[in-house]
Amino acid sequence: MNSTLVQKYNIPGPRYTSYPTVPFWDKEGIALQDWKNTVVKSFNESNDSEGISVYIHLPFCESLCTFCACHKKITKRHEVEQPYMETVLKEWDLYCDMLGGRPKIREIHLGGGTPTFFSAENLKKLIDGIFKRADKFEIFDFSFEGHPNFASEEQLQTLYDLGSRRNSFGIQDYDPKVQKAIHRVQSFEQVKKVHDLSRRIGYESISHDLIFGLPFQTEESIRTTIKNTIELKPDRIAYYSYAHVPWIKGVGQRGFEDSDLPKDDEKRHLYELGKQLFFDNGYIEIGMDHFALPSDSLHDAMEAKKLHRNFMGYTAGKTELMIGLGMSSISDSWYAFAQNEKDIDTYTEKVNQGIIPIFRGHLLTKKDLIIRKHILNLMCNLETEWNVGLSETVKKEIVERLTSIIEDGLLDVTETGIKVKEEGRMFVRNICMAFDLRLIENKPDTRIFSMTI
Repeated sequence: MNSTLVQKYNIPGPRYTSYPTVPFWDKEGIALQDWKNTVVKSFNESNDSEGISVYIHLPFCESLCTFCACHKKITKRHEVEQPYMETVLKEWDLYCDMLGGRPKIREIHLGGGTPTFFSAENLKKLIDGIFKRADKFEIFDFSFEGHPNFASEEQLQTLYDLGSRRNSFGIQDYDPKVQKAIHRVQSFEQVKKVHDLSRRIGYESISHDLIFGLPFQTEESIRTTIKNTIELKPDRIAYYSYAHVPWIKGVGQRGFEDSDLPKDDEKRHLYELGKQLFFDNGYIEIGMDHFALPSDSLHDAMEAKKLHRNFMGYTAGKTELMIGLGMSSISDSWYAFAQNEKDIDTYTEKVNQGIIPIFRGHLLTKKDLIIRKHILNLMCNLETEWNVGLSETVKKEIVERLTSIIEDGLLDVTETGIKVKEEGRMFVRNICMAFDLRLIENKPDTRIFSMTI
């Protein structure tokens, strides 16, 4: 990788799990009734044909990982499980009462926090509670995130019996010095134990999350981490760039100095090294930051150009409606976004009052919907066509903003569209930024995004 290009394009930028990105949602927010209207509209349009997605945020962790910017609640008191689960199911009832029909769930994902913080018994009550008022779509994908230190055989077996066939374990790095810095200590032996257990139970797709750019990482530590990962042969690997965002309140990113982080060229080398090691062991690059074996459904979706990206990351199938349950969850009706209250007490209070607990959102304009399609095309398929609703004026402005990227040989532009070259794959966030009219119109005065590379 050309180090000059890395320095040139390594700038703050969104990760594009949505468009518009959250910082550029309308400051006025979204009226609750408008949110409800878009949910019902999307449900009526798509429930029968493609089903819906459900994301459930389970925020509790027993300890704080210093790399994590997710909304979480640190506690060792497991008596919080039951009341939180009951609140989530009450929220689900509010949505089901509004929809007027039984949802057909195509995809359900448990994220966190640490979903395996919850006991097997409570996880069963939660999922059973969801399906008291819903059915499984003909294509059904149930996945969850697990902490290797907090994932028992009983939990894994229970979730499998409930229909889960895919799980994801947060590994990050195997080097003890790195683990200590990020407050995420887990042995390879423990990871192997839960991975092998998942295989024996029957899980069809196991994912491992790794992060490059963490404090004290070296070429040697990355080689060891990936060697250990390859030994277990997970079906999917997420290889994320560490998002250093110490200005965000509550992320806990204070356990190390900036000087302990790999520098630009060094960080880029770690990525390129990891990428090559994955290729050497039969993995295929999927979108951005993801790799999968050819036998995995994520690879099949990419080949069929059915890959989708939302707040849950890359998925093998698209649903128009995604309902997020739990504190801080973000929902997507395609026509609008809405985020739940981030404070657990406020979230609970609203739900108990019979109010869908959103506190901000965004109603997409016609222009937003067009740009969203282009950014999704780029993030998922690394190409897009001009005929997706852009005026000649806007098209010309986008190409002008892409001039440098084109001249650097990272992108092909034709009369019909643009296509990201292999050399430009890692700069796809920068390419999307040229389409991001909200970002261009509202240039932030302060740092709000992590670096693109």
